[in-house]
Amino acid sequence: MSELSEIRNFKRVVLKLSGEALRASGSHDNISPEIVERIAREIHEARASAGVELAIVVGGGNFWRGAAASARGMDRATADYVGMLATVMNALALQAALEEEGEECIVHSAIHMQNVAEPFIRRKASRQMSRGAIVIFAAGTGSPFFSTDTTAALRANEMNADVIFKATMVDGVYDSDPKKNPEAVRYETVSFRECISKELGVMDTTAFSLCMDNGIPIIVFDLEKKGNIQLALNRQEIGTIVH
Repeated sequence: MSELSEIRNFKRVVLKLSGEALRASGSHDNISPEIVERIAREIHEARASAGVELAIVVGGGNFWRGAAASARGMDRATADYVGMLATVMNALALQAALEEEGEECIVHSAIHMQNVAEPFIRRKASRQMSRGAIVIFAAGTGSPFFSTDTTAALRANEMNADVIFKATMVDGVYDSDPKKNPEAVRYETVSFRECISKELGVMDTTAFSLCMDNGIPIIVFDLEKKGNIQLALNRQEIGTIVH
């Protein structure tokens, strides 16, 4: 079996969703119920056919970006904590939509707020995934200065995940920004070292390093295209493999 075939022979997955993906283009609403419902439906349908164990990490960029607030004068640690709380709002919205689809879904928060989420406990989250529940990891790592991409890499390592799916606004990793350069070329596969050395910008260096050091591949794909979550979780060829 080839290395790429082995990558697609996964059982336990961490799906990284950007917060911006939950907001409709041009809308003043931070969360689009229709988009969240569509994502939840695709996850449910994919799980029914693929049988994967699934955890989700969701960003908070549709509400708040800590780095941007810091650049405007706010203390960086405080700005990052606000961003962590934004991810909890997104996690709760996604949890409700997944439960409407009949999925058992549990939110683990790295910041304790037991009225709305369980405190993150690694072994408990892993057992919940093993029995078929979807676990959403909210509030980042619980510490400032770390992105939700790094959270996804950290939780994937802690959960012994086979792969991370990075659902984003482009259909893979390009050698330059495809929104600025119409001649940009998309990679089918690319190494962690090349992503870091060329600053390809799909995930931050800390996230790449965590995955590189522990052998967890990342598959980057377009979330906006309907059906892509199903294709991804059903082990179809999609997006770019970073390994």
